[in-house]
Amino acid sequence: MARYVIYKETLIDFKDHFWTFVGSFIGIGLIGFLNQNKISSTDNLFLIGSFGATSVLLYGITNSPLAQPRNLIGGHVISAFIGVTAHLLIPHELWLSSALAVSVSIVVMQITKTLHPPGGATALIANLGSPKITSLGYLYVLNPVLTGVLILLLVALVVNNRAGHRPYPKNKNWYKIWERKYR
Repeated sequence: MARYVIYKETLIDFKDHFWTFVGSFIGIGLIGFLNQNKISSTDNLFLIGSFGATSVLLYGITNSPLAQPRNLIGGHVISAFIGVTAHLLIPHELWLSSALAVSVSIVVMQITKTLHPPGGATALIANLGSPKITSLGYLYVLNPVLTGVLILLLVALVVNNRAGHRPYPKNKNWYKIWERKYR
């Protein structure tokens, strides 16, 4: 029984593996490529770690409520704003500003129905990121967070819907409108 549960729960069609790879590769690659000339490759602040976790949701489990556009955009933007605010209020106690940023972000995402787990990492990065990230202040919310999220969303819309069997976002009405216009 354990073999069935473990094997069956992790079994995904090969087509899904292919489209997951294509989406995450294009999404993360595009963010890095578009910003490669702005900053050195070893300190590319536009590729924040939480985008990796977002890619898992957007391209790996496209039908998850946590991967939908409202959660994606709202979760990251709200958490980035809260993370920067916590860092500005408590700049010399990183343990305290980090804990406050993550905890408040989670609660606000719950209240606003924009829960997106990588948002917690986005709030944390606003506190623990490199000096280039922490020096951005509220610009961090716009770039890299909002611009990066919009790039990942655009790629998710194109790649997941191109696959045909992975409509994204989950809202069927949106997909029908998109299908009439672009197919």
